[in-house]
Amino acid sequence: MKPKQRQKRIVEFVGQHGQTSVEALARQFDVSAETIRRDLAHLAETGALQKIHGGAKRLRLHTEGSFQERMAEHFEAKQVIAGKLAVLVEPGDTLFIDTGTTTQICAEALAGVGGLTVITNSLGIATTLGRAGNGTRVFLLGGSFSGDNSETVGPIALDQIAQFQADHAVLTVAALDPVVGAMDSNFDEAQVARKMINHARNTVVVAHRAKFGRKAAFRVCRLDEINVLVCDEAPDEAFAAALDAARCDVR
Repeated sequence: MKPKQRQKRIVEFVGQHGQTSVEALARQFDVSAETIRRDLAHLAETGALQKIHGGAKRLRLHTEGSFQERMAEHFEAKQVIAGKLAVLVEPGDTLFIDTGTTTQICAEALAGVGGLTVITNSLGIATTLGRAGNGTRVFLLGGSFSGDNSETVGPIALDQIAQFQADHAVLTVAALDPVVGAMDSNFDEAQVARKMINHARNTVVVAHRAKFGRKAAFRVCRLDEINVLVCDEAPDEAFAAALDAARCDVR
């Protein structure tokens, strides 16, 4: 069995059992314990599972509630982040902004900046900034409409993103991990964020401190792909060191 195939089956095995030992995996896949340890180290690094002493266990991935429920969570922290972002953005900038409760609150702060060009897949953000009346232009991406988050996603949205080039991709994520990077719990939203990153000069992630150290199902980008992290509170020492090593500016 090839290493990649074995590693895929290891993840499935750990997912089914919750937690297992190196010895059990070595017996299951008929390889040495050292081979299993190397596999587990690689899988832990990519965020596929959690390596523990003598074995591995299934990750507890972060999932998100409804949009309205999340709007009320950490509201003051999101307002702090929005204020910091409004200082970072300059009149005349072109921004991608993805869907999220933090970016929705950020849009309300950005309405006071003026002269922006905004490309977004969020109906709420498009409405907020489209009504600003201060020279800001808004392009609402087409695509498959998701009523849960009032957003557009899918191939059409991705194709339309590629028609623009922005100064900043302003993104919200479900989780931030010092090893894996930024993650989302929604596959379609992760794809949109990834595409925005590819067509922007800078990547700006807006995230409150509760998202630090979490993991979610779909990777958006590595830490070293984030130019600026705008947060309400400074991360702990270990996370700050990882951000510094990734040359990510923390605001």
